[in-house]
Amino acid sequence: MTVEAHKETLEFKAEVSQVLDLVIRSLYSNKEIFLRELVSNASDAAEKLRFEALSDDGLYEGDSELRIRVTVDRDAGTLTIADNGIGLSRQEVTETIGSIASSGTRRFIESMSGDQAKDSKLIGQFGVGFYSAFIVADTVTLRSRRAGLGAEHGVRWESDGRGSYSLETVEKLDRGTAVTLHLKEEEKEFLDSWRLRSIIGKFSDHIALPVEMAKEYYGEEAEQKKDEPPEFEQVNRGTALWMRNKSEITEEEYHDFYKHVSHDFEQPLAYAHNRVEGTNEYTTLLYVPKKAPWDLWDRDQKHGVKLYVRRVFIMDEADKLMPHYLRFVKGVVDSDDLPLNVSREILQHNRKIDTIRQANTKRILGLLETMAKDEPEKYGEFWDEFGRALKEGPAEDFANKERIAGLMRFSTSTSEGTKQRESLDGYIERMREGQDKIYYITADSAAAARHSPHLEVFRKKEVEVLLLSDRVDEWLVSHLNEYKGKTLQSVAKGDLDLGELADKEEKEAKEKAAVEHGSLLERLKSALGDRVADVRPSTRLVDSPACLVVGEDDMSANLARVLKAVGQSAPETKPTLEVNLDHLLVKRLESESNDDRFNDLSLVVFDQAQLAEGGQLDDPAAFVGRLNKLMLNMMMAGG
Repeated sequence: MTVEAHKETLEFKAEVSQVLDLVIRSLYSNKEIFLRELVSNASDAAEKLRFEALSDDGLYEGDSELRIRVTVDRDAGTLTIADNGIGLSRQEVTETIGSIASSGTRRFIESMSGDQAKDSKLIGQFGVGFYSAFIVADTVTLRSRRAGLGAEHGVRWESDGRGSYSLETVEKLDRGTAVTLHLKEEEKEFLDSWRLRSIIGKFSDHIALPVEMAKEYYGEEAEQKKDEPPEFEQVNRGTALWMRNKSEITEEEYHDFYKHVSHDFEQPLAYAHNRVEGTNEYTTLLYVPKKAPWDLWDRDQKHGVKLYVRRVFIMDEADKLMPHYLRFVKGVVDSDDLPLNVSREILQHNRKIDTIRQANTKRILGLLETMAKDEPEKYGEFWDEFGRALKEGPAEDFANKERIAGLMRFSTSTSEGTKQRESLDGYIERMREGQDKIYYITADSAAAARHSPHLEVFRKKEVEVLLLSDRVDEWLVSHLNEYKGKTLQSVAKGDLDLGELADKEEKEAKEKAAVEHGSLLERLKSALGDRVADVRPSTRLVDSPACLVVGEDDMSANLARVLKAVGQSAPETKPTLEVNLDHLLVKRLESESNDDRFNDLSLVVFDQAQLAEGGQLDDPAAFVGRLNKLMLNMMMAGG
């Protein structure tokens, strides 16, 4: 079959076209970033070949000197970035170039706001570096052949970025990938050799293999060399940044390396660079990003740091080197002791990996503790982006549970606004005399938590309550039972126990009320039937007529709603209805002699208590009907 028979023109997927359109409209704030992205891709391809060649050195095809070459053709107006790395097969080109190879592309598009500055950051997080070429090029040509395949298995991809691309099988003698940019007329500055060298020095100096360009000759020497093949020279330092002495590395170099490993366009929020020596020798360079990646909550997305063994790249997203709740951390781990043929399966059962993971965890937690203490505003930025992920920690990492809890921030019933800025340590310092518990309430929104009737007695007694409205909060409090000897107590569970904060007279009054109003409580329980487990007087309420309370060991109503929202079943739990016997509505209810009106009013009170908790009514139409009937009766009585 001829090569021509293998040629086809294909359309980009709709979502890919949208991403391309955003890129082509120059959402990248700095055009020269395209070169960083393409050189970074070439570096990854070389490192992948080095790793695969550990088990099959025939993939080197007699050439084990890995390198990247940047060449210009001023007459043709083209710039080419070529590598002799692993290369791509025809199928791989289709999967990775033709479709951006991400199941989350649609969600990425949906997250676009229309704000160009914000959207450019999202593009960086999404990792479509190859498409940055279209910022400066009106046509991009890619030629590649995967190592180990014959020359006849080369592939050529070309597109103008306007909705379609061509794909054909070609002959390619050398392995690897060459990306040729046919530069736009106004972007010909990128044909200047010194301009390119400057960009490579700025963005790619740390790449641990040579980036080469043709030597430049001038005057008589240029005339002598014009008919000779070009000589190439290395234009980057080519030393792994993490292996250099910290005192020799500038902050700008640290920031540039972060952008290389993360494909982010912003500077990191913080970083830690360490060399560990002894029985387990390794180097780590770990970064905390400034912004959460758009796919932080994507269950299918892999996370983790890059793993090297003696400067040989082993794998991206080595998730065993960092706990899942710290999945936002980017960076590099380079071990001197792991085997070069280490796999994901081996990582799961390797004690050295466990040691590295534990040390990485402590290092990041220490970095965050220092930030929280010395730079609280900066830590607030971190918490807004990654706090929900950190809240997963107590369930995953028992050994560091209290340390993680100390890093958490919350909004409370006494704090202003919805920003989560209050620590558990700060809460304990502000506890009332005689208070021995940390009180909290969970709800499906910050407003629902702040205005819950369960807080009324706490406001009256000036007792602070944590307002928990993130979905992960239910998971958090089920695993974080205490902090520094103080029990965490839900204000919406069980019989309210305020300890020394409770007035003896209030307790006695409640017991007396249960006896004096026993007939009302029994009538309410009868009217509500199997909707409730019990009806009792409340010490929680001040202004509201009623609230719903579940048992101390029962699932909260909010958690039941969360489970239902994600398609999981929750055990049936009957709540207890607590009534405020001093409320006018409850007094009116007690004086109602008509059984039908009593039953209707009882159900309205119960449904209102459900709504106040953020719950959904089983039969909203019946609730509206009963409410309308009662309102009409009131109007007729008033008339």
